[in-house]
Amino acid sequence: MDFNHKTVLISETLSLLSVSKSGIYVDGTAGGGGLSREIALRNPEGKLVCIDRDPDAIEACKSRLRDLKNVEIVQGNFSEMNDIVHNLGINQVDGITLDLGVSSHQLDSAERGFSYKFDAPLDMRMSQKGKSAYDVVNFLEYKELRNIISKYGEERFASRIAKTIVEKRERKHINTTLELAEIIKQSVPNSVKRAHGHPARKTFQAIRIYVNKELEALSEGMEKALRLLKKRGILIVITFHSLEDRIVKQKMNSWVNPCQCPSEFPVCVCGKFPEVELITKKPIYPSEEEVNLNFRSRSAKLRACKKL
Repeated sequence: MDFNHKTVLISETLSLLSVSKSGIYVDGTAGGGGLSREIALRNPEGKLVCIDRDPDAIEACKSRLRDLKNVEIVQGNFSEMNDIVHNLGINQVDGITLDLGVSSHQLDSAERGFSYKFDAPLDMRMSQKGKSAYDVVNFLEYKELRNIISKYGEERFASRIAKTIVEKRERKHINTTLELAEIIKQSVPNSVKRAHGHPARKTFQAIRIYVNKELEALSEGMEKALRLLKKRGILIVITFHSLEDRIVKQKMNSWVNPCQCPSEFPVCVCGKFPEVELITKKPIYPSEEEVNLNFRSRSAKLRACKKL
């Protein structure tokens, strides 16, 4: 299978991860296996667990990593990584990587229904199971649809877009990505169309995040990752939009400073002590060279911490 996906910030990730040849690592979003292969080659005496919810990604990983004996490949959500790793007889690991968002393969495979650039059935399911974008667009009530577009897309015209969707679907179900993109286009002012690129981008992002429960998985997955790491273990998370990055930043900061004592207390009495130290005080961005080679990397941010 041709699973086209360029791993972003790969050299920065490998440098921070400091892979040991006998270490145990988890790639929680293995995708096409690009980063996974680089980690596995560096720890020939250890173990790498590759996890991805997308069956296409799993098949691509199996093909790309078939010559490596130190790799376990499991289909699942990284929010379930504790169960996955424990079922393999592993209690703790030296490092965990999470590369969030939608892959190039998912965007470029028209039939997956992630992109507003291709005409395809409304789908957007990473796991290819469960409720799809079609169900969201055609059956959710106006208020819930508006809230999804506003919350997950940070779209200021969410009310207008949701209202138009509801009006259109009363006459005929909205079946394809281009149908939805055109409805969104009709819902926003012309000035927005001219100034901010394709007007469907934020709404498509919102529906995709909702369908795949991406933010819930991220928050849960980070907590699972912290419990799974050994002392001095590294967690690296790469995000692609502000909602993801905000969760990662706040979660890591809460681990650095978990104290709940009132500010006027001279010493901590709550017994909550720092669980990690930040490796990246500020996010790491792709280089200009990487962005020129892979334009989709432009919005990536990497944050990392080390368990104490």
